[in-house]
Amino acid sequence: QVQLVESGGGSVHTGDSLRLSCVASGVRGIRHVMAWFRQAPGDVREFVAKISWNGANTDYLDSVKGRFTISRDNAKNAMYLQMSRLKPEDTGVYFCAAVRGDDAGLAAPEYNYWGQGTQVTVSP
Repeated sequence: QVQLVESGGGSVHTGDSLRLSCVASGVRGIRHVMAWFRQAPGDVREFVAKISWNGANTDYLDSVKGRFTISRDNAKNAMYLQMSRLKPEDTGVYFCAAVRGDDAGLAAPEYNYWGQGTQVTVSP
């Protein structure tokens, strides 16, 4: 059974940085794509960043390009999101997601494994 556990969220101020981590279990030997989504109160869950199985392909939400960097370490079954120059509009619950395969799209329904989420709050 695949399980995803996020960590690294917190409360920061505009311009600060945070690094989110997601550790997967039950994925040994399974090629899988990983992604980050976020959801603010009252909003739909939105795509933030995605990384292919081998790390060669990444995609980002336009508003985070140049500020966020997604990476993964398959030896540790882990994925990371380095977030810099954070803004209040980055506030939300950040979810780790995964789906089997070498690459995938940006839509939440494509991902069938989800973590519980970690809260990120950015104050002015």
